[in-house]
Amino acid sequence: MEEVVSNDLKKEHQEKIKRVASEVGKIVVGQEYMVNRLMVGLFTNGHVLLEGVPGIAKTLTVNTLADVLHLDFQRIQFTPDLLPADLIGTMIYNQKKAEFEVKKGPIFANVILADEVNRAPAKVQSALLEAMQEKTVTIGESSYKLDRPFLVLATQNPVDQEGTYSLPEAQIDRFMLKVKVDYPSKDEELEVMRRMSNMRFQPQLETLLTKEDIFSIRDEVNQVSISESLERYIIELVFATRKPKDYGLNDEAYYMQFGASPRASINLNLAAKAIAFFDQRDYVLPEDIKEIASDVLNHRIILNYEAEADGITTEQIIQKLLTKIPINH
Repeated sequence: MEEVVSNDLKKEHQEKIKRVASEVGKIVVGQEYMVNRLMVGLFTNGHVLLEGVPGIAKTLTVNTLADVLHLDFQRIQFTPDLLPADLIGTMIYNQKKAEFEVKKGPIFANVILADEVNRAPAKVQSALLEAMQEKTVTIGESSYKLDRPFLVLATQNPVDQEGTYSLPEAQIDRFMLKVKVDYPSKDEELEVMRRMSNMRFQPQLETLLTKEDIFSIRDEVNQVSISESLERYIIELVFATRKPKDYGLNDEAYYMQFGASPRASINLNLAAKAIAFFDQRDYVLPEDIKEIASDVLNHRIILNYEAEADGITTEQIIQKLLTKIPINH
């Protein structure tokens, strides 16, 4: 009997996940792809890096999604003069009590939008890194656990590089996915213009999932099965980024400096399970891996100067891997 209830709950969760995109769509036009990838990160406990030019609704999408999922949201604008204390908090002196007290920073929320993360100096990025990896922060001599769920969604502008600090490879690798957000289509932009020029436009959002639902969905995603042949396929894909010549990718090897870390294998496995779960399946298909591979791998493959000179992108390399690496049943 418990199994039936469990399956009913799972179906209910899957139906609600499908409704999340349409609920976000009440405010945000398009961007279903971004919403899907943000949910992949949320339901697999992975952080997401969003890359796109300003003004394409990255902040609005994240804020709206947090509302629909009833999560605490904080947007932090990263700037060159930002200090670690501005992010995690600090000790302040209470004159009445004649003692120091902890004043927690904005990172104590469920969803953190680190806007233009590459504008902050190394010390701030290091503080963010500890929070992302350890789910704790250190203020003074004490450590404090962050709220659960805890998800960092960082944005960076690919065009304006003036006054930016390159994110360290170790930090970029901490992001489960790197999602490239593009301009809307003509029809979508027409709808955006109509909505945003109407000052009475204030749609009511329905809260679809609670924090307890999110933890349950994480367990359900974890139970999605993946065959050994597909596990080995993931390993082959990742190893092909490290030793492309071993896989007959001689042209690609000329452009590649470093391949993906073991985190890529773990994240590709988890993300493929989430894609299968969203599609209301309890098993992973090869298509699930191929669908999410670019988002998992594109920030983990480091290309050299020759690639930049010849206009070769990581997406092109990944597509070649997906066509060349066979699935051995």
